[in-house]
Amino acid sequence: MQKIRKGDDVIIRIGKDKGKSGRVIKVLKDDKVLVEGINQVKKNQKPNPNAGISGGIIVKDMPINISNIGLYNPVTKKADRVGFRFLEDGKKVRYFKSTNEVVDA
Repeated sequence: MQKIRKGDDVIIRIGKDKGKSGRVIKVLKDDKVLVEGINQVKKNQKPNPNAGISGGIIVKDMPINISNIGLYNPVTKKADRVGFRFLEDGKKVRYFKSTNEVVDA
């Protein structure tokens, strides 16, 4: 089980996009995540008529290290650390360490 998952709202803690928030699009294997609208770069793309790709400058989201983001806590309205806990029925869930509230019920 991972602390950051696809679809989570996160806040960027370090880097050029510090303080911005977004939704996780994809979690990659090498401790990196794609966040919607964060760490965008411009890339020159060659046209490929066979694949129907037009050329030009495209804007692309690049991966960011998972250690540079924090899960958004709606109670404190800040980035928060996440831990794991077992409920009474034996289910493993994530919780915010500052408020001890369960992230996914």
